[in-house]
Amino acid sequence: MSQHKILLIEDEAAIRDMLKFTLSAAEFDVSEAANAEQGWSMILENPPELILLDWMLPGVSGVSLAQRIRQNDKTRTIPIIMLTARGEEDDQVQGFEAGADDYVVKPFSPRALMARIKALLRRQDSELLTGDVLKAGRMRLDLGSHRFSIDDQEVKLGPTEFKLVHYFMTHANRVFTRAQLLDHVWGENIIVEERTVDVHIRRLRKLLEPLGVESYIQTIRGSGYRFAATEA
Repeated sequence: MSQHKILLIEDEAAIRDMLKFTLSAAEFDVSEAANAEQGWSMILENPPELILLDWMLPGVSGVSLAQRIRQNDKTRTIPIIMLTARGEEDDQVQGFEAGADDYVVKPFSPRALMARIKALLRRQDSELLTGDVLKAGRMRLDLGSHRFSIDDQEVKLGPTEFKLVHYFMTHANRVFTRAQLLDHVWGENIIVEERTVDVHIRRLRKLLEPLGVESYIQTIRGSGYRFAATEA
């Protein structure tokens, strides 16, 4: 079995060394960059399977780099875990809205980070095992090519939004609480705030709005969310 490729973008050498040692010991293939521009060049040259990205990089910030990764066709599906000393809720929301799939606050446990990395990679691997095409209303999700379209017009989704759409399309007309969505989409062993679900739902609706299908994702007051492929 080939090693998973991870790119670590972190300006603090001590943290880079610690993480590289930990990840290499777990048999990951680790590359490292000390700033956003170096990291971006490495991503384009040899796209990793997952990116560990520090928020506070010199020059271009990690948040700005995450946005650049999500806007590029070649890199938009790569999972990103943001590493940061900023633990405030508004900062976490900003990180998720920039395109991060997970968020780890320093100082963190290497074991906890490893669990999050493995959970994200498992989600990626499971999607590569199927070539199914899902259809609901005007939506079409091709798991084989990792493409999502509405009325044959492709809509570019980040990895977490893609997983949300996948889950919704395979569980239509059912109401899910935020906790249930976290368990099914993010993973039962991942500790993420329920507010995270709202951030990703809001971002997903913003992507669907120009094509008039944002109403497929319904907010059920006091309960959570439901997917129903009906026009408003």
